[in-house]
Amino acid sequence: MSKAWMVRAERNGRLFDVFKQRSLVAIGWSALGDLSEAKTRKAVSDAFLRAHPEGKAQSQAMAAGQLHRFVNEMTIGDMVVTYDPSRRTYLVGEISSAYRHDKSVDPEDTQVRSVRWDGEVSRDLLSVESRNSLGSISTLFRLSNQVSAELKKALSGNATPSVDEASPVSEAAEEDVFENMASRAHEFIKDKVSALNWDEMQELVAGLLRSLGYKTRVSDNGPDRGKDIVASPDGFGFESPRIVVEVKHRKGAMGAPDVRSFLGGRHPQDKGLYVSTGGFTREARYEAERANIPTALMDLDDLVKSLLEQYDKLDLETQQLIPLKRIFVPAWN
Repeated sequence: MSKAWMVRAERNGRLFDVFKQRSLVAIGWSALGDLSEAKTRKAVSDAFLRAHPEGKAQSQAMAAGQLHRFVNEMTIGDMVVTYDPSRRTYLVGEISSAYRHDKSVDPEDTQVRSVRWDGEVSRDLLSVESRNSLGSISTLFRLSNQVSAELKKALSGNATPSVDEASPVSEAAEEDVFENMASRAHEFIKDKVSALNWDEMQELVAGLLRSLGYKTRVSDNGPDRGKDIVASPDGFGFESPRIVVEVKHRKGAMGAPDVRSFLGGRHPQDKGLYVSTGGFTREARYEAERANIPTALMDLDDLVKSLLEQYDKLDLETQQLIPLKRIFVPAWN
């Protein structure tokens, strides 16, 4: 019986585009080298201990377990999923090769398997139970049958989220519980932010800028000539820095032409901030890097991180857009 796996594309989805474009998944621990001859969990564990003798016993056991699964338990035909947190999109496919060691993919992630990708699934199409199960911070873990069935259902074009109860993923118990809680909470906050309408999203960004000490002017509905918000110390844009903001709240990544269009109307003294909840293409990011004015691109993940950092400084109207509660948990050293 085929299995289903989640393989993280590194922190913040750094390798998501590489996974997609090169039709593969990869995990790290490059210091171990080629594990083709490590046919048992003990053999993998011994190799890990030789490469990382200084690690904590629990961390070593967790890492060795994930490596063993990637090298020896995954099989051709198994379902595999990876995640792009900036676009809130799952890429779904099927393992199509045996394990191999490949240094050409990424210097840190050299343990590789080829994949035939079938398509993408928006996180919005999944039930709360499945989103929660997919929130584990593990590099690699096995998905429950219910979660994999829901992903396949969404991939086939059925956009109705499943309401069946999903069992928690057993691997999540092996993770640091508090880091898991923070990771899952972050994803659910992104869900809340994504559910805002465009006007509310514009007000959220303006409120975030005010929490940083700027005064803002928000454009009325209608043609905005490439700017939705102007932020400056005086509120009129006469004092520097003058930050011009474009807010795009829609599905789909913004490309290089969108960024060029935004930059086309800027003055030399302007600073640019382009917010896109659908993310940005690699070409768009390159366009921003070589812009003639300082330009920052902010995707949904960046927006939520900034929101959490500044939350206590937000005005009441902005906090009411995304009401959050602070919780405390015991910490053990």
